[in-house]
Amino acid sequence: MTIVWFTYTLIKNKMTLNFNLQEILTTFMVMFAVIDITGSIPILIDLSDAGKKVHPARAAVLSFVMLVAFLFAGKALLRLFNTDIASFAVAGSLVLFALAIEMTFNIEIFRNNHASEAATLVPVVFPLVAGPGALTTALSLRAEYHFVNIITAIALNMVIVYIILLKVRFIERLIGTSTIYILRRFFGVILLAMSVKLFISNLRILL
Repeated sequence: MTIVWFTYTLIKNKMTLNFNLQEILTTFMVMFAVIDITGSIPILIDLSDAGKKVHPARAAVLSFVMLVAFLFAGKALLRLFNTDIASFAVAGSLVLFALAIEMTFNIEIFRNNHASEAATLVPVVFPLVAGPGALTTALSLRAEYHFVNIITAIALNMVIVYIILLKVRFIERLIGTSTIYILRRFFGVILLAMSVKLFISNLRILL
């Protein structure tokens, strides 16, 4: 509800002239493909099985805030820490790599020794939803599309993220445990490939 209200307020406050349905649809599809929350279902189920509680609403709101904040202040924030987008993406790819190793080889890397809700921030909000790929994509879209349409597309994606996080157990029952096991290994390899690609492509920029 917070995300929907925020988006509605932005559109209402004299920014309707920049509201473009085609831009929203385009940016929505791009962000949906990059976030790939459906591909993260095996990871979410694995976190739940490990007793790592995830709060769907909090995860969606935090992800939305991170993406929108990075949309406006990404370059300035990275300059503040004397780094750039490529370096940020390389660092994020290492986090994705560790998560992929955990999925593929069934070993625990993201330990949760304290509060159970810690899994909401890591690894769900970052790097699964608002990861380096999503953050840098949002920043690059800013140069081509109006920010109102990008924010609306991000908000719509967060609604989908919320629904999947909320109904992940239902999805597990619908698909079946054996299928989940296979998908976990499969998406672990896919995530591994994505992390390697993200690492290599941005390392070339740095070099």
